[in-house]
Amino acid sequence: MQVQDKVFVVTGAARGLGLAMAQAIAAKGGKLALLDLDAGAAQEAAKTCGDESRGYACNVAEEASVEAAFAQIKADFGRLDGLINNAGLLRDGLMIKFKDGALVDKMSLSQWQSVIDVNLTGTFLCGREAAAAMAEFGNGGVIINISSVARAGNMGQTNYSATKAGVAAMVTGWGRELSRYGIRTGGIAPGVIASEMTASMKPEMLQRLEKLAPVGRLGTPEEVANTALYIIENEYFTGRLVELDGGLRM
Repeated sequence: MQVQDKVFVVTGAARGLGLAMAQAIAAKGGKLALLDLDAGAAQEAAKTCGDESRGYACNVAEEASVEAAFAQIKADFGRLDGLINNAGLLRDGLMIKFKDGALVDKMSLSQWQSVIDVNLTGTFLCGREAAAAMAEFGNGGVIINISSVARAGNMGQTNYSATKAGVAAMVTGWGRELSRYGIRTGGIAPGVIASEMTASMKPEMLQRLEKLAPVGRLGTPEEVANTALYIIENEYFTGRLVELDGGLRM
């Protein structure tokens, strides 16, 4: 797919990976609909993606909010060619914690459910609405889900790992299901990417993370954005996941 003049939705787009991917698409002439919980931040981010890009408030975990956002995008742009399901939430914690033989803590249902709602249900809702719009417009399109190296299972991330495995499975399922409408799918499973969160870490912890990957450093948002562009532009790519983790998962 050529990016020029195509319309792409990016969720969780006000900052970080979402914004980096949106800006990479804009640099190739794409038009962006940026979704974020913070309407003001989404609108400010849209200003960095060209005059025809727009920001929208959307809670991806709420069906009515997603439906309203996509209805407005359809009305504003008159087409939809791509979606990047990037919005995500972390609420890490051990499933159970014992001290001196007594249970002192456990992952709460709200801790589990909030991550499921955003990462898994949000990906489903946005994917469903995007696919419906693409099929309606009849121009085909591409949907990219952002998974994680943690999809294989990670200590202290029962909730997050489960969701990232789920969105990876959607990539394969949707690739087969949506091909009849000319819609391709792809996924990206990043390792540890340089971000505001990693920048705030203690230097010794950051060095430890860097040494875990065979490449000896963290990934960059720009590298994730380049991977998204590869999936968008390569029309022989569908139903597969790109592992962008610096060799972390061997």
